[in-house]
Amino acid sequence: MYGPSLEESDDEECSGDSRWITWYCGLKGHEFFAEVEEEYIKDNFNLYGLRGRFQYFDHALEMVSSSEPPDEDDLADVEFLELYRDAADLFGLIHARYIASPRGLQVMREKYLKGTFGTCPRVLCDRQHALPIGLSEDLRSSTVMLFCPKCEQTFSTKSKYKEVDGCYFGTSFPQIFLQSYHAMVPVQPPRPFVAKIFGFKVHKHKSLISRKLEDEDAKRQAAEADSKQTSEQGYPKTQVANM
Repeated sequence: MYGPSLEESDDEECSGDSRWITWYCGLKGHEFFAEVEEEYIKDNFNLYGLRGRFQYFDHALEMVSSSEPPDEDDLADVEFLELYRDAADLFGLIHARYIASPRGLQVMREKYLKGTFGTCPRVLCDRQHALPIGLSEDLRSSTVMLFCPKCEQTFSTKSKYKEVDGCYFGTSFPQIFLQSYHAMVPVQPPRPFVAKIFGFKVHKHKSLISRKLEDEDAKRQAAEADSKQTSEQGYPKTQVANM
């Protein structure tokens, strides 16, 4: 992610526009990204709180806003790559905000309908289109993951996306997306796995997750009952009588 080659970019996508953002989004493994509009970046309100997170904020912002992509000489320069790291992170944090905006949601909707983000790897979800999600808002905490709107589980992405930081998409994007586009919420619930032995269903079979949740719920109810009983026993007799 920090030392890309021009050979990795998509020539078809970059041919019509030579912006740095277009070049960056056209790199291999960056298919999830939406091209943030220039007007969005120029609005200081959308950049609030980001300056303090970068040592070379102004230079990084200048690179992100550049109308020209880097050439091979730039990508071979150590000082340039150091600034490029800040520019990539700055763009990623701006991107996380942009895709939650009305225009950004529209762009991501088009990608979702095309299946750009891939499908849920769970077989019983019937290739349900997935959405990108981060597990942390902090940089370099985790890579981008996939969220399935049907089973509501998160999954790892393909290897070519392993260098994409999860905070570039944020932890709330799937929920904001589905709240904005109710028609995208799967109507049919995920099909459960039916355990069988030699073709016969297992009687009263429960999944490990179901049993664990039931055990945790039972422990929670028992703890609440004990706490309530202890609290009642702790009142003075006169106070109990007055009650």
